[in-house]
Amino acid sequence: MTPTEIRNERLAKKIMKNLTRRHFESYFCKNAAEAIHKVMQLMPQGSTVTWGGSMTLRDMGLTQAVKQSGHYTVYDRDEATTPQAKRQCYLKAFDCDYYLTSVNAMSEDGVLVNVDGNGNRVAAITWGPKRVIMVVGMNKVAASVEAALMRARHTAAPINTARMQLDTPCTRDGACHNCNAEHCICNYVHFMRNSYPAGRHIVILVNEPWGY
Repeated sequence: MTPTEIRNERLAKKIMKNLTRRHFESYFCKNAAEAIHKVMQLMPQGSTVTWGGSMTLRDMGLTQAVKQSGHYTVYDRDEATTPQAKRQCYLKAFDCDYYLTSVNAMSEDGVLVNVDGNGNRVAAITWGPKRVIMVVGMNKVAASVEAALMRARHTAAPINTARMQLDTPCTRDGACHNCNAEHCICNYVHFMRNSYPAGRHIVILVNEPWGY
């Protein structure tokens, strides 16, 4: 193991204790392959499944693995060809058995931080799907809630606006301007302190850098 991997594994143990205190179920996986296996293990065959706009899930191959398994009824927003079809996927998420996502950042004491443009992701995390599974690369861990918010606004958001080629100040220079731009993706700022009902949210920490 590299020094970074050793540090991450030790830090993950601390984070998982804090997540347990906050009523989350949590796991630690060494790599993406382990994380994919764990997610599939947690979801019974026949479950209805969907996900948010997470590049973590797509880049590690989780969404493709879920679809190709043939074990689940999948509502895939990526296959929507019209705004109306995409909206229907958003609405179906609230009645799914499992909603898959990541986070923009999390603090070492277990608070999850997300910023959203549309709000559909933070809405589903908050209420609706029976279970929410969050796959989180250790690169998204920050020392404190304040540092996690800084990461979400100043690192994740400008990268995502660049990815989506949005017309925002942070797309132009890579820095957060705390803007009110029409296409701002920081319209909804979400802090999650506890899982409610207890155990509804599952956090899978991955000892690899995934997502932005």
